[in-house]
Amino acid sequence: MKRNEKNQTPHGVFVVEGEGDNAYWSKIGAAWPHQDGKGFNIQLSSLPLDGRLVIREPKAAKGGAEAGR
Repeated sequence: MKRNEKNQTPHGVFVVEGEGDNAYWSKIGAAWPHQDGKGFNIQLSSLPLDGRLVIREPKAAKGGAEAGR
């Protein structure tokens, strides 16, 4: 897959099951925003059978590692 967003840190794609404090988040892929800001290229490593998809901006965690939420 060609990516024009080589210098961008990808957003995390998660499947979320449950609600609130009982929600279980599983990272299943990454998303890169289009240059015009009107869409995303999404690459999934698995397909969810249940739950909802959530795309989150990357944020630096302690130690510089990526954290999804």
